[in-house]
Amino acid sequence: DLLQISGLSHGTDVWLGNAQELIHNGTCSISEVIGTRDNIMVYLMHKGLEPDMAFKIMEIVRKGNATKLLTDEHMAAMRSHGVPEWYIESCLKIKYMFPKAHAAAYVIAALRLGWYKIYHKVAYYAAYLTVRGDDLDASLIMLTAEQVRRKMKEITDKGKEATPKELSQYTALQVLLEMKARGIEFLPIDLYKSDATVFKIEDGKIRLAFSSLNGTGENAARAIAAARDDGEGEFMCVDDFQRRAGVSSSVITALREAGALDGLPDTMQISLFDL
Repeated sequence: DLLQISGLSHGTDVWLGNAQELIHNGTCSISEVIGTRDNIMVYLMHKGLEPDMAFKIMEIVRKGNATKLLTDEHMAAMRSHGVPEWYIESCLKIKYMFPKAHAAAYVIAALRLGWYKIYHKVAYYAAYLTVRGDDLDASLIMLTAEQVRRKMKEITDKGKEATPKELSQYTALQVLLEMKARGIEFLPIDLYKSDATVFKIEDGKIRLAFSSLNGTGENAARAIAAARDDGEGEFMCVDDFQRRAGVSSSVITALREAGALDGLPDTMQISLFDL
């Protein structure tokens, strides 16, 4: 069934207006509909068709040419061997189909991801944010679950006026809300502990990467990490940090807003009034 689901969800005109209706109407079950291209050849051979003809019919159907290239001979052969009409009509609707091996690869990947998501959730979400966290910046990640819900509602309230970027962000917020619901905790940006682009696991929590700062690209994130590891020791002040990292004032602002510069003086210059 998992292979069928994979094939049905990736083919063209295989599910919508086809297998979906057949299953809904009780004509057949998910295991009986055409899910992958290999199913056609194997099914027809089991019905008694010659392997060569079964292969040719499969190739015609999976390329979306059934209405033009299936001959009267093909139709007669299927009917004479007891292939039901719903099956033949289903073949005529198909435009493209997955091979079973491709569907199996997708299912294996999904099962692996699912296993990690269930049993190693912190590692799973840390990897997710590292690879697919572009729509989630530090300010969003550090929101409470209720604040995330409100943010999602702001997007849905826009209806059709929501931009593609907002719709993409909505999907990311769904995953973020899932993390909150599962008890995932996050650690803020830290000049000495955060990685440039990797969301690291620290004490069972996820430490935000420099790249999660709003408006901070990968190059700037790597520059911050390189400045920290340049051998000059801790940063003396914000001016010292900016000199060593070579980042823009907008990145400094983002770091301030994230609380990463708290406790670090702006400059080492001493006013006479401080003496």
